[in-house]
Amino acid sequence: MKSTEGAPRVIAVVGPTAAGKSDLGVGLALRLGGEVVNADSMQLYRGMDIGTAKLTPAERRGVPHHLLDVWDVTEAASVAEYQRLARAEIDRLLAEGRTPVLVGGSGLYVRGALDALEFPGTDPAVRARLEGELAESGPGALHARLAAADPGAARAILPGNGRRIVRALEVIEITGRPFTASLPGPEPVYDTVQIGVDVGRPELDARIAARVDRMWEDGLVAEVRGLEAAGLREGRTASRALGYQQVLAHLAGECTEEQARDDTVRATKRFARRQDSWFRRDPRVHWLSGAADHRGELLGQALTLVERAVTA
Repeated sequence: MKSTEGAPRVIAVVGPTAAGKSDLGVGLALRLGGEVVNADSMQLYRGMDIGTAKLTPAERRGVPHHLLDVWDVTEAASVAEYQRLARAEIDRLLAEGRTPVLVGGSGLYVRGALDALEFPGTDPAVRARLEGELAESGPGALHARLAAADPGAARAILPGNGRRIVRALEVIEITGRPFTASLPGPEPVYDTVQIGVDVGRPELDARIAARVDRMWEDGLVAEVRGLEAAGLREGRTASRALGYQQVLAHLAGECTEEQARDDTVRATKRFARRQDSWFRRDPRVHWLSGAADHRGELLGQALTLVERAVTA
């Protein structure tokens, strides 16, 4: 195992879904004496294993993974709470002389862990009113209001994501400023090397389709059925996760299983493009090819990048 002396304090592996982040994170942790800290918002949920592509214990190759299976599916996700949990893990690992390897494609979670990002509080009365409007008018009307108040936030949030639209409008009302004003320029909390895994769109689309097929073969429908009994349908965040939302629709008789699978592929491809756009905006991300014909070189290139950062 390679010594961590002189290594950057934190390594982050980011990029779109199905690019190969998880495997690279394990490889880096093995070589650098590190442990993985999850930055995939849906992998924090207990029982959501197949549809979130959590690595199996065997695939983790003995590397400890943190912040998996933290929340029940009925809990609403909180970036502020994730920030608290992630920094506690990062600080603990650093104190033990281990290298934290943050791995995930949830852009705001990555920034919350690594950057000086403060999250505005909440106002229960404002939140309740906006959620009432969401239930009455649907997300489209609220998204149009968000587009008028904060075009940047509207571009970043899908028109159907009612929970995030409500949160953005709540912050605007509470602070009197655009939601995007609460996302300042990068102010790092840790000395970090961010590595982006880049896969061309045709290959990434094919990987996504193959991954969804594997999820179905591995029993995603049965997993969702079991989680439904545990309250998944009532979970404001977990019920909207890719794959889970589509299977819930199938179980409710709203579509066939084949349609649910096709919808999952389409939605995941759209999500991957949004992830890629998010991380491309950050000039601190160093992009390396994760294409199939470069897969054998990816770990070595990432280690070289880390070594260069140490000597820079």
